[in-house]
Amino acid sequence: MKRRDFVHGGTLVLLLGAQQLARGAAIVAVRLWPAPDYSRVTIESDALLTFTKNFIPNPPRLAVDVRGIDLNPALKELVAKVGLDDPNIKGIRVGQFGPDVVRLVLDLKQPVAPQVFNLLPVAAYKHRLVFDLYPTQVADPLETLIAERMKDVTADPLGDLIVQKTVPFNPDARLPGTDALQDVIEKLANGPLIARTEGQKGLKNYAGPYISAPPPQATDRLIIIALDPGHGGEDPGAIGPGGTREKDVVLRLAHRLRDRINDSTVNGNAMRAFLTRDADFFVPLHVRVDKARRVQADLFISLHADAFYTPNPQGASVFALSQGGASSAAARWMAAKENKADQVGGLNVRAKDVQVKRAMLDMSTTAQIKDSLQLGVSMLSHIKRVGKLHKASVEQASFAVLKAPDIPSVLVEAAFISNPDEEAKLNSNAYLDLLANALMKGIAGYFAKNPPLARNRTT
Repeated sequence: MKRRDFVHGGTLVLLLGAQQLARGAAIVAVRLWPAPDYSRVTIESDALLTFTKNFIPNPPRLAVDVRGIDLNPALKELVAKVGLDDPNIKGIRVGQFGPDVVRLVLDLKQPVAPQVFNLLPVAAYKHRLVFDLYPTQVADPLETLIAERMKDVTADPLGDLIVQKTVPFNPDARLPGTDALQDVIEKLANGPLIARTEGQKGLKNYAGPYISAPPPQATDRLIIIALDPGHGGEDPGAIGPGGTREKDVVLRLAHRLRDRINDSTVNGNAMRAFLTRDADFFVPLHVRVDKARRVQADLFISLHADAFYTPNPQGASVFALSQGGASSAAARWMAAKENKADQVGGLNVRAKDVQVKRAMLDMSTTAQIKDSLQLGVSMLSHIKRVGKLHKASVEQASFAVLKAPDIPSVLVEAAFISNPDEEAKLNSNAYLDLLANALMKGIAGYFAKNPPLARNRTT
């Protein structure tokens, strides 16, 4: 087979004889993370791999020659990992291109801007060779939110908009089997609700009635809440004693809170949730901030599940940004831990890009922090009715993900996933429902006192 035929051919037969097992670096694992934002391919090895890459635009495909390895069964696993629903990768072909050189060809569904880079060992990972495939044509996220909003409404004969979408609350939802929290959860879920005042518009409580919270002025626009499920992809976040991964539970919580936000209004104006990630993929910290700013979010809420070295700590916490020192040693430790997510997740950093991002993230204002603290106080007042609080007041530290200068931003640590009892809570559908309700009520309470700023955004 000629070398050029391998790049342009449509089929590859894998011959995995004993003589083709790796003689150089050993492959530890291969992983593929498909997502609309970008698709990532990772080859983890016990030694640094060198490479050359070549992008062919028509039809779009990326050829990467990896040196220091021979064709081996682990790479065959990579071929089989490509799913039909991958938004970017059509298929992967691998073959022995020369002595100690393996060629990978990624056949693509659309034009991409590829990034191929190495990551040094960190946390549980050894050396990683990463292929990030970013689509060159992406939809405007704000236009997408507005379009989704318009799908949920229809005009009546008088020209008024009638909301069509409703999602009933099910207080009995829980994982199969016996839930140790069943009695307390049922009591909380079926407790008294604030009734809607006739003729008054406000924020909808997901259990049915409305919370009367009309702001002093109408905004007549779409109100957007950015939800940021922490970690994802290569970065699992904290892992509980039972194997529960932080990245999974916070995504489930984000989906529940998204449903409640999308079913609510502020003074008659529709709300929409925007997720910085809606699947299991890695998002760098500064990109999470950039995404929220691109959709002109009114609030930014980052969702996490705390962990500590021992199983004893428990309870939820809410954090806001600090321009100075942290409010406690624990807050400083937490911020340092969360700010390392980029190292674990695998960020392709250019020196000049880092300088630009740092400059942008130093622009956070006193007004943003003040509003963030008010949002945090409102959330804590409702979270404490669902479960224990680790801290009764909003803590502050220098979290990178909270540094949008123009968006009130908080980080919610829902529970200590390292505590077995709280890990069980996070695996309870019923508890996640109650927690999402509490966060929604916290948002409602904030907007009752802090109407969203008027912006040129139509619904």
